[in-house]
Amino acid sequence: MAPGRPDRPGPLRRAHRPAGSAHPGHPGPVGGGVTRPGEIEVLRAGALTTVQDLGRPGWAHLGVPRSGALDPAALRLANRLVGNPEDAAGLEITLTGCAVRLTKAATVAVVGAEVAVRAGERPGDTGRPLSMPAGTVLRVGPARHGVRSWLAVTGGIDVPLVLGSRATDTLSGLGPRPLRDGDRLPLGVPVGEPPSVDSTVGPPPRSALHLTLRLGPRDDWFTPTALDRLLGTAYTVSPLSNRVGARLAGATLPRTVAGELPSEGIVLGAVQVPADGQPLIFLADHPTTGGYPVIGVVSDVTPLAQARPGTTVRFHGPQR
Repeated sequence: MAPGRPDRPGPLRRAHRPAGSAHPGHPGPVGGGVTRPGEIEVLRAGALTTVQDLGRPGWAHLGVPRSGALDPAALRLANRLVGNPEDAAGLEITLTGCAVRLTKAATVAVVGAEVAVRAGERPGDTGRPLSMPAGTVLRVGPARHGVRSWLAVTGGIDVPLVLGSRATDTLSGLGPRPLRDGDRLPLGVPVGEPPSVDSTVGPPPRSALHLTLRLGPRDDWFTPTALDRLLGTAYTVSPLSNRVGARLAGATLPRTVAGELPSEGIVLGAVQVPADGQPLIFLADHPTTGGYPVIGVVSDVTPLAQARPGTTVRFHGPQR
């Protein structure tokens, strides 16, 4: 199954609508008409900015992906820096950055890709809590290294829960849709004070990823040559990658079994091989079933959250 990104409407409202009014066909922000602890106004949404928390695992039997932040540790850190619970919802910002305005004073933190951060006219740093007076514009610049950043705000983003999560699922359309210029997002009530930390140091960007692979369940559908290629040659991340999956380009993986199998379960990190023989690693918004054979499963897909097109990927294994 090829990655996709349906653009469904979600429970957001446009900036020109009065507080508490509903987005057409949707209920509007939580507690419409009630005084909120503050809002985020989206001035520039960028290429793809979504609301993400730690996702909604446990619903695969109903065909619902886990979704959530592609790098959960980065979101947890951003939340800790502003005094939020680690599972509070924040923004996942992709590649081109974004700009938002806060209607009330708050503390923010940006963690992830190497980006320029400005709080009004003040320069800021990633991995560092920033105090934002009411009305201040926060600008997150394009990623110089890496792909994605996670923005946490005091109180978290308080859009409605869907199956226990506020995460945007770009495959199924659950949760709020990807942000657009002019959207407003309600903030929750702060529950703690930001910790006394000046900054954190993130890992250096990686030019090559080494991913541990556990073979199966359908590695027997492939020739010995295919397994040698998968484990012995380098692949590169394709520009067609997204939150559903990281498409790879490189040596094709020939099969011993022709035709397709009935759809079967897909898990995070599954390496599926479509008809073109090029592997695809499923990420947070992956489908729960698929009909192409899965040659193996990657144990940790987190490094792929920052993998730009052209990044080298090597698999190590096999382990069953």
